Amino acid sequence: MTDGDRHADAIASLARQNGLSVGVAESLTCGKLAAELGAAENASEWFRGSVVAYASDVKFDVLGVTPGPVVTPECARQMASGAAKVLDADAVVAVTGVGGPDPEEGHPPGTVFVAARVHGVETDHRLQLVGDPPEVLAQTAAAALEILLDAMRRSVGEPLPA
Repeated sequence: MTDGDRHADAIASLARQNGLSVGVAESLTCGKLAAELGAAENASEWFRGSVVAYASDVKFDVLGVTPGPVVTPECARQMASGAAKVLDADAVVAVTGVGGPDPEEGHPPGTVFVAARVHGVETDHRLQLVGDPPEVLAQTAAAALEILLDAMRRSVGEPLPA
């Protein structure tokens, strides 16, 4: 079982126990988070879906991201906020970044921004990952699910693991 699988299973359990609906907004991961969450136990009860906004104009038009650079923490937060609204989800994680192999918007490959939003409370994280594009995507997915899980745990008052 991968870290992503473990995180998705924990998200499923926490969502079901606390009546939370979950959604994602994905750019860099292009559906990978939705696939992980959709494969978790009883996903139809708590998983609302995903907006895969790979193109910048989809981020702007569908998720309400302010036009401009998209490899920013602000973009990740706005993606999460937009997805929460579009999907009517209590808990959302959003990812944007540079998978590689080339830099984008002045950022080196492996630069990733992840935002989590649970009941309107947002956090964002910058990751600097190393590897080829498939490795960066796998690391991003695992990290994003862990960030969402931690945000959900904080929201329901559950202690974070040491």
